[in-house]
Amino acid sequence: MAGRDDRRQTQRRDRDDGGEELDERVIDITRVAKVIKGGRRFAFRTVVVAGDNRGRVGIGVGKSRAVPDAIRKATEHARRSIKPVKLAGPTIPHEIIGEFGGARVMLKPASPGTGVIAGGGVRAVLEAAGVRDILTKSLGSANVLNVVYATLEALSQLKDSNTEATQRGKDLRSVTPFWSREKKHD
Repeated sequence: MAGRDDRRQTQRRDRDDGGEELDERVIDITRVAKVIKGGRRFAFRTVVVAGDNRGRVGIGVGKSRAVPDAIRKATEHARRSIKPVKLAGPTIPHEIIGEFGGARVMLKPASPGTGVIAGGGVRAVLEAAGVRDILTKSLGSANVLNVVYATLEALSQLKDSNTEATQRGKDLRSVTPFWSREKKHD
């Protein structure tokens, strides 16, 4: 199974029309069938994630009779759907669970040096977004497309630590993870 995932996750760096460099990864290539009068018509569905590794990420799905066309369509859709994500340095500001369909993905901030502890599509989305230290767990459905969308949903729900502290009426230190707090000098 590991060889199959390695084959699917190809990585490219392309320059956008505006000259910015995006990290694009093909997460999944699936053969789909449409039943017609004479039998079945086969096509390919591809899932691509594009991000700038600095807090912006998008997901695209493309379908075509040929794989290269499906990848091209998915890449264009991913570039158009790029959205900003709130990050706290190399990790995320707080724990969150994202849901999409039957898939649930838990994202948890991690201390520096932990790395991206995630599998498959979740890893690709987080790395394209620029997250370097995070703990994740996929709960529920293992459908790659739904897991990827659940990850994006979780990232879009993240809140900035400063605004969260003011909304709660608390000190900024009490809402940030312990490893990012400044130490008191006596």
